[in-house]
Amino acid sequence: MRAVAVVGAGMIRFHRYPEKGIKDLVREAVERALADAGMDAGGIEAAYVGSAVAGIMTGQEQIRAQVCLSAMGIDTIPMYNIENACASSSSALNLAWTAVSAGQYDCALVVGFEKLYDANKLKSFMALGTAVDVEAAVSMLEDFQKKHDGQDSILSSESGKSKSIFMDMYAYYTKSYMERFGLTQDHFVRLAVKSHQNGSKNPHAMYQNPVTAQEVLQSGEVAFPLTRMMCSPVCDGAAAVVICSKKKAARITQTPVWIAASVVGSGRISDDLKDTLTRRLAPRAYEAAGIGPKEIDVIEVHDATSPSEIISLIELGLVPGESAAEWIDKGFLEINGRLPSNPSGGLTAKGHPIGATGLGQIHEIVNQLRGTAGERQVDHPKVGMTHNGGGILGVDAAAMALHILKK
Repeated sequence: MRAVAVVGAGMIRFHRYPEKGIKDLVREAVERALADAGMDAGGIEAAYVGSAVAGIMTGQEQIRAQVCLSAMGIDTIPMYNIENACASSSSALNLAWTAVSAGQYDCALVVGFEKLYDANKLKSFMALGTAVDVEAAVSMLEDFQKKHDGQDSILSSESGKSKSIFMDMYAYYTKSYMERFGLTQDHFVRLAVKSHQNGSKNPHAMYQNPVTAQEVLQSGEVAFPLTRMMCSPVCDGAAAVVICSKKKAARITQTPVWIAASVVGSGRISDDLKDTLTRRLAPRAYEAAGIGPKEIDVIEVHDATSPSEIISLIELGLVPGESAAEWIDKGFLEINGRLPSNPSGGLTAKGHPIGATGLGQIHEIVNQLRGTAGERQVDHPKVGMTHNGGGILGVDAAAMALHILKK
C-alpha cells in the first residue's frame, strides 16, 4: 500500500447558521482546504462526503455530495456519500485513504458537514436520537438494567425532548468510572474548564470564552454528574481535507502530514461495560502505525461530554485508570502537559456538528503537527491521534474511527 498524506485542510467555525444551507457550509470548507493545499478543484479525482442527519434536518437525501459539490463547480468525478453516525466524516476519510493507498486515485477530497441546528430543538434531538436501534433500544436498556440490578432508569422522561438521549446514557456510563477509579464531578468540571480555555484560543470553536469552575457547576444540571457546560452543543459545521499519494504530495506541499493509521470498527451488543469498541479498536491503530500509546504527542478525543474525554483516554490505553484523577489534578492533559488532549476545545467547546466532527478533529491535528495552531500550539508534536465515535448499540458506541497522523 502507498503512503498517503494530508496536503490541505479547511473548516468553518462550528456554530449555528440558520441563514446558511448545506451548499454554503460545504463550499466554504472545501474552498479553504483547496486554498490550504495551493491547488484548484481540477486536481481532485474523487470525493468522499460524510453527513449523518441531512435528510432528517433538510430533506436532502441520497445525492448530498453531488448536490453540494456541483453547486461549486465540482462535478463528473466519482462521489461517495457516507453516513456512519457521528463518525461519518472520519469514516469517509478511511474510505478515501483506502482508495488512494491502493492506487485507485492519486488525489481525493474528503468532506464532512452537518446542518444540525434548528429553532425547534425537538427536531434536533429527534435526529440525534435515531443513532440507536430504534426498534430495540429501550428494551435493550431495560434488559441491561435488570441484569445489573439497576434501581434507577437510565433514560429520564426528558430524553429526546429537552435533551439528547445520549446525555442520560453518558451520565450512566460515567458513574461506573467514578466508582472504579475515584473520579468525581469536580474532575469533570476541571476538564470542562480546560476545554473552554482551549476553545477560547480557537477561531473555529463555537464557544470562545473561558469559563470558571463555578460557571460550569451552575450552568444547569443535565443528568448527574453532567451540567450543560460539560455537554457538546448542537450546531452546524463543515470541514474538508485533501489527501494525496506520496508522489502527488511531493508536487503540492513541503509540509505533508502522513496518515500512519486509519481504522474503523463497529460495536456489538454486550452487557460488559469494560468490553468497549474503543478498547478493541485502539490496538489495531497502534499496530497499523507501528507505534505504542506512549508515542502519541497530542490527541483529539470524542468528548461529547467532559467525562467522555478521560474515559476515552483510559480506554485508548493513554491514561492509566487508577491514575486518571491525578492526571487531571496535575494538568497533564493541558496544552503544555504530558499529553495535550483536545487542544481545539474538543466537542464540548468547539461544537459537535456530528457529520463534520471527525474531520474537525483531523483539521486540528494537521495544524498541530505543522506547528500552525497559534495560541493553542503544542510543543513540537510529531505524532497525533483522533478518536471519533458515533451512535449507540446496546450500551456502547455503534461506530468508531481512529486515525494516527505523523509529520
